Amino acid sequence: MHPAATALLALDQNKVTPGILGFLVFAALGAGTWWILKAMNRSLGKVDFVEEPDPAALEDAKQ
Repeated sequence: MHPAATALLALDQNKVTPGILGFLVFAALGAGTWWILKAMNRSLGKVDFVEEPDPAALEDAKQ
């Protein structure tokens, strides 16, 4: 018998595995996560935020 056929016959038919569909779903989730993080990083890089000083701190500095 061919070695590949022997390996296929040795697999337990009652064992459930994720298979190729599970791998594709996991890969799609990984790619989607990478894409959304890249897009978020790009969007947050465009933000120009300058915090206004606290008015109470300005009053203390003037005195």
